[in-house]
Amino acid sequence: MATNHLKDPDATLDWIFDWSQWLAPTENITASVMVVSPGINLESSGFSASTATAWVSGGTEGRVYQVSNKITTNQGRIDERSITIRVTNR
Repeated sequence: MATNHLKDPDATLDWIFDWSQWLAPTENITASVMVVSPGINLESSGFSASTATAWVSGGTEGRVYQVSNKITTNQGRIDERSITIRVTNR
């Protein structure tokens, strides 16, 4: 299920995927891949033991875009979460 967020077309914002509630006590993220819808820009991304961050810019006012984060953990589990970003003048 995607979560909705708002973004101005001129803004560059960070979106954090917090995996801490899903990870087991000794589990951590070992790989993270971000994918964005065409029309919005992934400026950079990174991850820590329990979170992954995407820096996103651009987009057209009135359009909706998706940012997906697929992670792999040190226990071999793989999962993917998505957020929806609605671009609007703020």
